[in-house]
Amino acid sequence: MAAIPNPTLQSPSTCFLKPCSDSLPNLGFSISVSFSPSVSSSLSKSNKSFLRYEPKKLAVSARSADENITEGTFTSPSTNRTNVRRHTISVFVGDESGMINRIAGVFARRGYNIESLAVGLNKDKALFTIVVYGTDKVLQQVMEQLQKLVNVLKVEDLSNEPQVERELMLIKVNADPKFRAEIRWLVDIFRAKIVDISEYSLTIEVTGDPGKMVAVQRNLSKFGIREIARTGKIALRREKLGASAPFWRFSAASYPDLNETPTIDGLVGAGHRPLLSETDTGDVYPVEPSDGLTVNQVLDPHWGVLNDDDTSGLRSHTLSMLVNDSPGVLNIVTGVFARRGYNIQSLAVGHAETEGLSRITTVVPATDESISKLMQQLYKLIDLHEVRDLTHLPFAERELMLIKVAVNTTARRDVLDIATIFRAKAVDVSDHTITLELTGDLDKMVALQRLLEPYGICEVARTGRVALVRESGVDSKYLRGYSFPL
Repeated sequence: MAAIPNPTLQSPSTCFLKPCSDSLPNLGFSISVSFSPSVSSSLSKSNKSFLRYEPKKLAVSARSADENITEGTFTSPSTNRTNVRRHTISVFVGDESGMINRIAGVFARRGYNIESLAVGLNKDKALFTIVVYGTDKVLQQVMEQLQKLVNVLKVEDLSNEPQVERELMLIKVNADPKFRAEIRWLVDIFRAKIVDISEYSLTIEVTGDPGKMVAVQRNLSKFGIREIARTGKIALRREKLGASAPFWRFSAASYPDLNETPTIDGLVGAGHRPLLSETDTGDVYPVEPSDGLTVNQVLDPHWGVLNDDDTSGLRSHTLSMLVNDSPGVLNIVTGVFARRGYNIQSLAVGHAETEGLSRITTVVPATDESISKLMQQLYKLIDLHEVRDLTHLPFAERELMLIKVAVNTTARRDVLDIATIFRAKAVDVSDHTITLELTGDLDKMVALQRLLEPYGICEVARTGRVALVRESGVDSKYLRGYSFPL
């Protein structure tokens, strides 16, 4: 059987040189196309090459980046990765009212996760110590935004300077009687203190740099860690020999008088003042005179009702919250307090016993009824796991303070003697200053600061209060006025 030729498989040259009448319908006339011999030969050659077309292989030679750079054939991109590291930022503000929420909002809007935050509050000024991760360029922009906030006096990045950094941690571990001797041996090695002991647990207080905190936590993890309450890191610049001391006019008078009785008549002393003054301005707009109108000493953690039978008055409540360690959580939590008009007396944020969680310990003045409503609002937050009111429970509380005092060679011995009485430690010494580290409650902080006031106080960095429930169930403040049991 003969093969039938397929007209569609004819060569292109045949189609070009063939009369078109063969492929067109018979319309009564014929059309033919002819080319010169030179043109037809060139077309035939091109068609033959088209039919024999084969894809060419791409030749790639492996060459090192150094050879390309030396020959100058291309510009090599920078091999340095973005320098992301930990930054310690010190923010010195003149008015703490609403400042915690606004400063946390600056970091939250830019997606920065605050690793730790320590706030030392007093009557007219506060020092924030914030630890975050980020690049130098973006952190510089954040610092410029912080400087634009009202009543922010100074913003510094202490990461590139010699500094004294300290952190306070309360850790509660399981203490089986057969392992208790080993735990006490580890406590002595890390120069820690045992602040509470029960039948099957120990509460330990540790101070030091963040590396020491991690080492203690790893060594005690084999016994079983129940709870951890950590303050944020606080830092003060190490003074150089021959430099001048930076006096920021810290004074013990800025703390409330713990022994002074608050004024009963809030209008006394307000009638001889003008309607507005320089010190009566709020964060954004002027407000009414506030001298004497606030009867309660908000910044004193021991003001208010001292008798547990009376639950109708205000008192300082210590709240312990367990939240997710994610950007913006601190801004959300402090926003709940700010929108309801609560004044935060103390705030400490640090890592919890579980990875990915942080513990926030805060002190707010309120009644028992209002605190219960506040806790219900906090439980509605997605990132909050647990909130506890430790006020009516026996709990161990601690604060940490670094205080830099201006001294010469003559007064140095006197300052060290005072520090020994309060069991404070000297952590940095120069020819014109000495830096002390002290742990305890607010009464102890104020007492030491008042004694050191005549020598000249340069800088003060304080953490907030951290607290853990005493498993022993014993607290001396509940035994005042009663005979001690035998």
